[in-house]
Amino acid sequence: MKAARLSRATVRLALGGAVPVLLAGLTACTSADGSDTVSAASGTAASSASAAAPSSAAPVQGPIGAGCAVFPAAGPGSAAVIATVPVGIAVSTVPQLSTLTQAIIAANLVDVVNTREDVTLLAPSDAAFAALGPDAVPALLTDVPRLTTLITHHVLPGRLTPDQLVGEHTTLNGDQVTVAGPAVTPTLTADQTAPAAVQATVVCGNVPTANATLYVIDQVLAPAG
Repeated sequence: MKAARLSRATVRLALGGAVPVLLAGLTACTSADGSDTVSAASGTAASSASAAAPSSAAPVQGPIGAGCAVFPAAGPGSAAVIATVPVGIAVSTVPQLSTLTQAIIAANLVDVVNTREDVTLLAPSDAAFAALGPDAVPALLTDVPRLTTLITHHVLPGRLTPDQLVGEHTTLNGDQVTVAGPAVTPTLTADQTAPAAVQATVVCGNVPTANATLYVIDQVLAPAG
């Protein structure tokens, strides 16, 4: 049954042009009081202030993380296949990213994640969403402004290598995330996560898709405010 739902989600992401785009052209989503709830990036991706690796250190190559079994060895969802498709379609084929797939669709962000060039997606796993509690995800999926803010908070400008990921970055939501090293095991402090109790760790990262670099994380990150 889960596989069937995942297949339908993949089709919906592949046909993203038919989905209303809340952030068409990455324009700002405005709240009831007229303030921007999503600060969209300009036509040129905003520069991220990332900490440079020491000149004597060799750049980290290939996928990192102890949990790269989240990606099947072959076929749909495998690293070889997702490298050829946009990131929104890519996550929809990975079974352990099914909740993120639902969130992207519910937030009407299909076109944004599939057409934005050269970004990095910090992708919360199903376990990360489950850690929010049994009632959190259903409520979140019905709150489009909040969901939009949440998803865009996980998108960073540039295809970041592990060495470049370590440091402070401005998200597509216009706020900040700070990633701690070392580059082979990046983490984000607990105060940056939605539970605010456990740090976020990269389960598997530095995985390319057609338009983005993917880092699966084990906690949902909390936008500013």
